[in-house]
Amino acid sequence: MTTGFPRFRHARTDGPGAGLPVPPGRATVSRRGLLRIGGTAAAAAALPAALTACSGSGGGTGQVRVVGVADQQKPLEELIAAYRADHPDDRFSTSFAPTDQVQTVVRTQLAGGNAPDVHVLYPGSGSAMSMAELAKASLLTDLSAQPWTKGIPASFDAAYRRDGKTYLYSAGSSVIGAIYNKKAFARAGVEPPRTWAELLDVCGTLKAAGIVPIALGAQTPWVTQLISYALVPDAVYAREPDFDDRMTAGRATFVDSGWADALGKYKELQRKGFFNDNPNGTTFEQQTSLVASGKAAMAVQVSAVLSTFRQATRTPDDLGMFPFPAGDDARKQWIPAGIVVGLGVAAHAKNPDRAKAFVEFLGRQENIDRWAKAVSAIPFKRGAATRLDPVLDPFLPVIDAGRAVPFMDQRWPNAEVQPAHFAAVQDLLAGKKDVKGALAQMDAAYRKKA
Repeated sequence: MTTGFPRFRHARTDGPGAGLPVPPGRATVSRRGLLRIGGTAAAAAALPAALTACSGSGGGTGQVRVVGVADQQKPLEELIAAYRADHPDDRFSTSFAPTDQVQTVVRTQLAGGNAPDVHVLYPGSGSAMSMAELAKASLLTDLSAQPWTKGIPASFDAAYRRDGKTYLYSAGSSVIGAIYNKKAFARAGVEPPRTWAELLDVCGTLKAAGIVPIALGAQTPWVTQLISYALVPDAVYAREPDFDDRMTAGRATFVDSGWADALGKYKELQRKGFFNDNPNGTTFEQQTSLVASGKAAMAVQVSAVLSTFRQATRTPDDLGMFPFPAGDDARKQWIPAGIVVGLGVAAHAKNPDRAKAFVEFLGRQENIDRWAKAVSAIPFKRGAATRLDPVLDPFLPVIDAGRAVPFMDQRWPNAEVQPAHFAAVQDLLAGKKDVKGALAQMDAAYRKKA
């Protein structure tokens, strides 16, 4: 999944979960199927109200136009206010909307030369609005001269850079793990598991206590991928760190890799009755409610939605998070950690100098920290004053030990693999495909030309 996930503070017209992609054929335009709507005229007709009614500090020429996803509204509005305290003459116009809507409109505007100065940008590749795709199309401004870019770890190059140039600003990374209800765990007398065997034992105990072990809202398509992503680092990258390079070179496939083990374990959780009834008929919001109420013990989720889960529970401290175990040795666990959705500066920005100055301001350590805190992310670099959400503490030793891998889709070559993954998991859960058939579907999508 393109890193990172929005916090879902948005409205959607076709059901829950806007802000992350939906498969082709659904009622809204998928983040992974952009520009299928037929050009500028169709895009204008589909323009959401949230992007036509901009708010900001004044009008007229020269104002910096910023368009972001709903997830970015809180940090961006706070940081624009802080920036203007020292730059009172700079004016901004801001717009925010769900991801599918923003990306459809912004991608069309970029191609048409009418783009915002600063706009939402996704890390890596695999999306029509990803850093690699837009840089390849010469639609982004090179930010490499800005001081903050020197602090980007080399391991994050694929997310931030193309051909040695930095095009993406992002505050850091989200992790995928299990958000759990501490009271539900206490009622069953269990602790967070550290191995796959312990996980199965804990789930069995929770089920015997009348508590749904794992809430799964697979009706919301992006949720389908999270358990896969939690299991694949141990199943694939711990054994084959170069798996993505081998896939790119045509020397590996999903079918004949550790992905088969990961999806096999996904199916095992269902077979043992450790999910709620009818996951394919359960939404993200219902998944959240199940865990927040204690009817379910945990949900495999991205840390960016912690605030949503906390808002749904009476006592936010009742919720914790731990790395979802997939292997047999807790000391060697691998986890997924992906760069969160960020910003780029349009190559044809009408106010390029002001746009770049604002992004350079965002790159100061205190502002990286502020943005990361707002979305429960881990800053890509940490300073002496950096303070993380304590719920992320169990993940830091794994990340600092170099056993974290980007979300899988950041290295996928086109916009077809992720929706194929969504559909494959839903078919697996519905019994329409077995593991081999599901992965064959992903392999076929991977081989399509971008």
